[in-house]
Amino acid sequence: MGISDDGVMNVVTRVVGRHREFMRRRRAKLSAENSRVITRLYFPGDGPRLERLVERVTKLSDDEAQDLLETVFRNFSERHRYFREALERNFEHVAVHSPKSRSLSPERQLLLGAYFTCEYSVESAALFNPVMSFRATGEGHISSIEFRSGIIDENHDLYFDPVSHYVETPEIHTDPVYNRLHFQQKLEDTGTRTHVLDWLLEGLGEEFTFGELQAQIEHLQSTKFRAKGKRDAIDAALWLARSNYEVIFRPDHQISERVIFPVTENESRGVEDARFVRFVNDDGSVKYYATYTAYNGFVILPQLLETTDFVTFKIHTLNGKAVQNKGMALFPRKINGRFAMLSRQDGVNNYIMFSDNIHYWNETNLIQEPAHPLEFVQIGNCGSPVETPEGWIALYHAVGPMRQYSIWTVLLDIDDPSKIIGRLQEPILTPDEHERDGYVPNVVYSCGSMIHEDELIIPYAIADQRCSVASVSIPELLSRLKAGQ
Repeated sequence: MGISDDGVMNVVTRVVGRHREFMRRRRAKLSAENSRVITRLYFPGDGPRLERLVERVTKLSDDEAQDLLETVFRNFSERHRYFREALERNFEHVAVHSPKSRSLSPERQLLLGAYFTCEYSVESAALFNPVMSFRATGEGHISSIEFRSGIIDENHDLYFDPVSHYVETPEIHTDPVYNRLHFQQKLEDTGTRTHVLDWLLEGLGEEFTFGELQAQIEHLQSTKFRAKGKRDAIDAALWLARSNYEVIFRPDHQISERVIFPVTENESRGVEDARFVRFVNDDGSVKYYATYTAYNGFVILPQLLETTDFVTFKIHTLNGKAVQNKGMALFPRKINGRFAMLSRQDGVNNYIMFSDNIHYWNETNLIQEPAHPLEFVQIGNCGSPVETPEGWIALYHAVGPMRQYSIWTVLLDIDDPSKIIGRLQEPILTPDEHERDGYVPNVVYSCGSMIHEDELIIPYAIADQRCSVASVSIPELLSRLKAGQ
């Protein structure tokens, strides 16, 4: 095969031995806490089953219903802020499907809401892939986005703020207005555009609301198009419309209480690998962006999240023929007047994209292919590059023998980041003897890094289960990058 078994082992041993003193692992550790739970809507079955459940609650005596409701509040209300509101909100979902349930008393409505509510431990499986946010994974491997805060001291050690016992999900609002041409283009990019969909959208204005879309869907139902064509068109239109939305948290909650949990069909199996970046606009204003992957169990959809305050988040689909696969990471400012983003269109190599519009990406250039034996399976970025006077430091992960991950770095030209002007000949981080075991063995992974004084701080995931932090001297790193060591 070109490299013997012994040869591969020697390469790995030599690399690990050389970089161990270069990269410093910090004491900060973050692990999943399965007691942090949210309330989640729970439908135990179809329409007939729902009706039977409503009927059973109706037949309870007043004393039975009251005792059961008191037990529910005694056991669960202290685990959630606004527990009553959660039950009321979930009852409203029931009432949509069973209008007669509105005739129940307020107490029985709350009880019925409890039957359609479950707890979900957002961190029960893992907490990993950090930078400013964490990917929390719970039952069924459904991923969500969480946040942590803390400080870095003069020794470059991290101290995280206490984590709240409570976890809250936000209010969800669909986009107030959609652009018809952009809507059609995204449907074409995803291969779901049809003549029935075109008919549906042609009945709308150049800009339309979600309510107007719903009214046009009602109109479509009365046409002579085939039933399957109508059903597919409606599903595609609603899928895309609901993929663009806004979430709003209560501003008085700690940041560790905020969790962005999957809310749309395309996110039903998780929101993965959010790569946050502090983006500075040309006028000096700041906005935080994150690219992430929405996954429904079959199809991935690259999404863009934006916020200025970590209270209100706007979420939109990324569009254009270059928006493919996972792992996109924005540069923290425009370069030569254009947005720039690292990407991995083919799942194997590293690319760079440029665009005049942050929501649309059509240009892509290959900048890096696997070269080292520890990279042969695939490479991909580890979040947004960080800027130094010498160039952009870009971290990337690589996969080699035994599906072992490692973290590497290259230096990109400051004015033309499609050019690699420096690279290391070895990884800066590989799993040590304490990091090999976990949910996915032999993985170290990051979704971003930050500069503090003259140190590059790298939060990183361990075995897709827990997190730690490493750091490296930027002057030393730049010296080695330029020397090609």
